[in-house]
Amino acid sequence: MGLRCLLVDDSDGFLASATRLLEAQGMAVVGWARSGAEAVALAVRLGPDVALVDVELGEEDGVAVSRELALHAPETRVVLISAHGLDELDDVVAESPAAGFLPKMSLGVAAIEALLLGL
Repeated sequence: MGLRCLLVDDSDGFLASATRLLEAQGMAVVGWARSGAEAVALAVRLGPDVALVDVELGEEDGVAVSRELALHAPETRVVLISAHGLDELDDVVAESPAAGFLPKMSLGVAAIEALLLGL
């Protein structure tokens, strides 16, 4: 059985395209959240294996959302994502409880699994 994923992003277009990509690669996308509060509520209720959280979540800070997820849904691993590269966000990602970071352009099941396994 593949990983179960919660997508957290304020762009409906990204949510739809990421869902198609990840599901085509065998990942089950169990929910979409457009805000931190919605992400925490869904993570608690659905218990996904991983939450992909946009660093720039509209008016919210994705790193703060990752902290809330770690507090309220500790079984869900968080991966921060962004259209920006890690070189621009290295300090921000290092301060978060996230398992790691992936640029949106590199998003895929193999990259997520490698990150979660520490490869």
